[in-house]
Amino acid sequence: MAACLAMLVLGGCRSNWIDADVQNQTLGPVHELEVAYPTASFGANSLAEGAVYRYRFQVRDSGSVRVDYVLPDGKTVHAEGLNLNEQDRGQLTIRLLPQGKVEFLPSWSVSHFGK
Repeated sequence: MAACLAMLVLGGCRSNWIDADVQNQTLGPVHELEVAYPTASFGANSLAEGAVYRYRFQVRDSGSVRVDYVLPDGKTVHAEGLNLNEQDRGQLTIRLLPQGKVEFLPSWSVSHFGK
């Protein structure tokens, strides 16, 4: 067992993790934030103006990233962004902007964008 573990460590086996930062730049707090990605999701009950929510996840399938949240006036925002693949790893910044706009800014270590 120790030999197998050593081979994995020395072989440079890497998990494909994505470090996500959700930045609230909406000029107000948001509520019921949910970020859905292939096979799972994460989120927060609320995110203050100017705050950043950090989350690390693995992609287990291919598909798009979706963001849903509620503005202080009760309006629900839905946005769909880029596609993810199991090979993707690196950083994903999601900026929640005024007027319900959302930016998806990936920075991958391995570049395998979905179609």
